[in-house]
Amino acid sequence: MAKPCAVLLACIALLVSTASGAFGFEDVARRAKELAASAYKKPDVNLPKALQELTYDQYRDIRFKPDRSLWRKAKLPFEIMFFHQGLYYNYPVAMHEITADGVHDIRFDPDLFDYGANHIDPKELKGLGFAGFRVHYPINSPKYKDEVLVFQGASYFRALGKGQRYGISARGLAIDTALMSGEEFPRFTEFWVERPAPQAKELRIYALLDSPRATGAYRFLLRPGVDTVMDVRVELYLRQNVSKLGLAPLTSMYYFGENHHLGIDDFRPEVHDSDGLSVQAGTGEWIWRPLVNPKRLLVTSFAVNNPLGFGVLQRDRSFFDYEDLEARYETRPSVWIEPKGNWGGGRIELVQIPTPDETNDNIVAYFVPDVSPAPQQPYDFEYRMLWQMENATRPTLAYVTQSRRGHGYLRKPDDSIAFMIDFEGDVLRHLPANTPVQGVVSTDSNVELIEANAYHNDVTNGWRLALRVKRQDDKKPGEMRAFLRSGGTTLSETWSYILPVN
Repeated sequence: MAKPCAVLLACIALLVSTASGAFGFEDVARRAKELAASAYKKPDVNLPKALQELTYDQYRDIRFKPDRSLWRKAKLPFEIMFFHQGLYYNYPVAMHEITADGVHDIRFDPDLFDYGANHIDPKELKGLGFAGFRVHYPINSPKYKDEVLVFQGASYFRALGKGQRYGISARGLAIDTALMSGEEFPRFTEFWVERPAPQAKELRIYALLDSPRATGAYRFLLRPGVDTVMDVRVELYLRQNVSKLGLAPLTSMYYFGENHHLGIDDFRPEVHDSDGLSVQAGTGEWIWRPLVNPKRLLVTSFAVNNPLGFGVLQRDRSFFDYEDLEARYETRPSVWIEPKGNWGGGRIELVQIPTPDETNDNIVAYFVPDVSPAPQQPYDFEYRMLWQMENATRPTLAYVTQSRRGHGYLRKPDDSIAFMIDFEGDVLRHLPANTPVQGVVSTDSNVELIEANAYHNDVTNGWRLALRVKRQDDKKPGEMRAFLRSGGTTLSETWSYILPVN
């Protein structure tokens, strides 16, 4: 049994540590390490029946009271509002505030919410937590604090820059995505938000991740703006080996577009949050893979060593690409991932899942390291996330602006397929229209290249590459690659397309 004076000294030390305001990433990492050394404990569902049985519309009718926002009374540049548990959000998320005098719990209180038309007894809500939170900061007008970041559900989060609307999401970690064994969804169980200074332009957030086979400590440094920037630091611990570890995962939606319409009878030309995967390999090569909505699960990847960047992007930025006054898909952000330091060998994997409509996220992309960490050993990595619209990350070479697909021989349709690939960029804009530009095309054994012609596009002042191909076996996908070259000079990124099964 400990001596009274020893216990007293330990308590004083704990109080001094808490009051010092020195809480940081190392504290969360220590928690993650301790969790990984013990068996996973599934959280209890603490929802009363009234919250479990809410419909989607009923749940949306529960709203946080803006006047109760964290830091509103202090008139700080950032404010935080919280989400109520209910519907799909069964498990509570613990919330804390870090201030100069220590770490303070942010406790759930029914008085923070307006329950709308729902008839819910506040007495049944004792002991609940929050389902997540959202961050507000003025990016469109100094007179209004816009919603710029949301954490809600598993390890999902999404952010916005100036003039953007929510679309693509990110996750803390992906485990065994698209494997027959089934995917594991880690969850952010606890957050610490650091109280910002009166003139702060950035916000620091810490998070603890937990799942049956992994734990992790996360630090998010948020800087909202025209491009909202998030610097992410991670320290992972595995409880046991995993088959596939997906770092910096992105999740989006592609229903149909210019290259893959599927015969859908819809007044809109395109419907998607993102239209392609962009990869900047460690060699400096840029690759663009247009997205598709396949009839079967389609998993492809690009082997890379120390990748310089990758992202799931929305390149079609005109309202007339979509003609949707409600969804406004042209305002959905692209997300670009910039690894910090050397990530080593691995692959950028793209998972494309069949979807019958636009309500399902069916696109996932992430980096898979060649060597996963051993159980109980720390695995550290960092990256920057750019939520972009106006200042999209693009190669210095020409880039693909559209990939249009149709019948290969229009006057007398046959079983060939045509692609019209438009390239634009400064490197092409400055070339005379009569410059000899060649399309360099390669295919796998299931695709026969019938013809390829590159010619100047007088409308865009770019170049168009016209392809006609024939698939050997309609029951198998086919792969094609193409780029522009003049003499010995490469002019464009590489267009890399998977022809899905019909």
